[in-house]
Amino acid sequence: MSASVEANASPTEFRVMTAGAFTAAYLALVPQLERLTKKKVVTVTTSIGTGETSILSRLKRGEVADIVIVAEPIYHQFVANGLVLSEGHALLARSIIAMAVREGAPKPDISSADALRKTLLQAKSIGYSASESGKYFSTELVQRLGIADQVLPKSRLIGGGVRVGAVVASGELEIGFQQLSELLPVKGIAHITKLPPEFQKVTSVVAGIAAGSPDKARALTAIEFLASPEAAQAISNSGLEPAGNR
Repeated sequence: MSASVEANASPTEFRVMTAGAFTAAYLALVPQLERLTKKKVVTVTTSIGTGETSILSRLKRGEVADIVIVAEPIYHQFVANGLVLSEGHALLARSIIAMAVREGAPKPDISSADALRKTLLQAKSIGYSASESGKYFSTELVQRLGIADQVLPKSRLIGGGVRVGAVVASGELEIGFQQLSELLPVKGIAHITKLPPEFQKVTSVVAGIAAGSPDKARALTAIEFLASPEAAQAISNSGLEPAGNR
């Protein structure tokens, strides 16, 4: 690590970058992380983000982090880029995709392929995230349903750390797709419904040690805690399946 990056790291801080899917669970576990690390836990970001605010951009420009929590495919990308270590990582949880509408709107039917197809075709506007759920929606789901040409022009990528649910709650978009754990905490949305099993995509959430962590041993201890049974209840409460529950 360069001297300039070292200078940005406070010895009293433990710094975390997490994608949105694990945010609610992570925030619930911050007090335990602070007791474990004996440091002030600093949340650098709670979204994978896009552009200059993305976790990738932050790591590339040398922002200090101790652990990084992201979807497994992104973790492997970070390892390949030399931004996160391959050793010391752990599978924390499994995440599924859901859909929501603004509070007060009728509940859409997405219980079957035909119902999901009809709902998407009838929707005036659709939001999807910059994370794995959005990639799945825009590159696989609508193609499998045979309605990509009709649906994608009225669909919008929500990036920059903004939650899809927040845009739906404001009335700017009619329906939105995101990880279940990212929709549940948002006020002003309703009818949060999982995709039907045959169209569901399960994403594994992984924690890794940032290559620039100034205290990699402490980072490993934190990851081991997040993957332990002690963290499982907070993970379950957030709408995720703890990795050890399989």
